[in-house]
Amino acid sequence: MQTVRVALAERSYPIHIGCGLLARADLVAGAIPEPRVAIVTNHTIAPLLLERLAGPLEAAGVACVRIVVPDGEDHKDWATLDRVIGELLAHRCDRRTAIVALGGGVVGDLAGFAAATYQRGVPFVQVPTTLLAQVDSSVGGKTAINHARGKNMVGAFHQPRLVLADMDSLATLPERELRAGVAEVIKHGAIRDAALFAWLEANVERLVARDPDALAHAVQRSVEIKAEVVARDERETGERALLNFGHTFGHAIETGLGHGTWLHGEAVAAGMVMAAGLSARLGLLDQPSADRLRRLIERAGLPVAGPPLSTQRYLELMAVDKKARGGRVRFILLERLGAAVIRGDVAPDAVRATLEAGVTA
Repeated sequence: MQTVRVALAERSYPIHIGCGLLARADLVAGAIPEPRVAIVTNHTIAPLLLERLAGPLEAAGVACVRIVVPDGEDHKDWATLDRVIGELLAHRCDRRTAIVALGGGVVGDLAGFAAATYQRGVPFVQVPTTLLAQVDSSVGGKTAINHARGKNMVGAFHQPRLVLADMDSLATLPERELRAGVAEVIKHGAIRDAALFAWLEANVERLVARDPDALAHAVQRSVEIKAEVVARDERETGERALLNFGHTFGHAIETGLGHGTWLHGEAVAAGMVMAAGLSARLGLLDQPSADRLRRLIERAGLPVAGPPLSTQRYLELMAVDKKARGGRVRFILLERLGAAVIRGDVAPDAVRATLEAGVTA
């Protein structure tokens, strides 16, 4: 087991990465205030992994409430949140009952927002079961549900007490979901670590083939990068926004198509290609580097072009991006592979040209 720590003073917490961690009841029990948890998962994960987590906990004397919600991004909404809150109330969960998210990014975001708001905040544990959640969404305390007009528009910052990334859970992950997770690993290399990006160029096929050593390296290095950024900018007032490379375009894709039509990682992949193209168009990034990013994403089996929404529709959706200030969209762009920058002065014509070049016919 490898451990990475998110340094947030009295709210610091460990991220444990390894095999067989679902059975480590001692890790969860040591992070919660009393021996009672509410495990939130979905209909897909429940038959595969729920009892692998709940059984050892109950054997160790931790009472487990089981809450199973529908699967899919389209269920990350008010109705499902209300269902979770209703279950917590029905089981008389109090302010010391920890909520444990067992699943991918949708479950983590939903359960985390429930933890942030139930009785004004209860303890929270992340047990991510997808590659995307392990390398990105389970770390950093962002929780949210979607709104019809935008992704993750209703949420709160609520840090977990613990993140438990069991690599064995990736064995049950569909190939499409695995590839979507690779997108976020590529993102970390593109914005922060040229050495990781070069390693991915040499090893991306190993990743999608689920090579255990390659997966472990990708998860640990991604978590290290994100933990470092979150420790310096927990509430995304500056540097943390760099982690949203590809997301301004990507969130527009997800909302424009309808949540769940494209996976988050697929939308981010196409969004990164667009963002790199915009970087090159503005003279920030050399074209060979933009081409390297595109080729790597293509080799990972991910989209390199956005779906055929109209340019105007993209612009409308991007206008409600959470990074926008004073009505102006701020873009995360690349100066070179491994170095990103936030720009709020991008000319609309450059954005339009990028969209017209980066969308499938």
